[in-house]
Amino acid sequence: MSSIGSALPPYATALGIHIDREEDGMPVLAVDFSDRMMGRPGFLHGGAMSGLMEMAAVAALRAEMERRGESMRLKPVNVQVEFMRGGTEQVTYALGNVTRAGRRVALVNAEAWQDDRKKPIALAQMKILLSPPDGE
Repeated sequence: MSSIGSALPPYATALGIHIDREEDGMPVLAVDFSDRMMGRPGFLHGGAMSGLMEMAAVAALRAEMERRGESMRLKPVNVQVEFMRGGTEQVTYALGNVTRAGRRVALVNAEAWQDDRKKPIALAQMKILLSPPDGE
């Protein structure tokens, strides 16, 4: 799991996204509320929530690939986001769940929540193309 933290892209770093903890071998990402995350006053921007969930999905898939001992290039194909409620001025968490990881395509769900895990603020589904790393 240690390599996953370093695998978060610069976009995650720019937003202040970090790995908070691990649940069942999957990284739980977190981000503090800040001006760079704000949409309308007092609320998270929808794009920032979407970005957090995308990073959680990618981190979960990387953890799954690492568990399998596989190295793959990931190319997001699409993402569908459903906003359930407004995110407010507090820490936001996100966790990805790999529902299918075949030889060429992976499907990953992600959820974001704040103070109550049972009340997600947004849900996402991603389709990601998998390919061998360059040179293989």
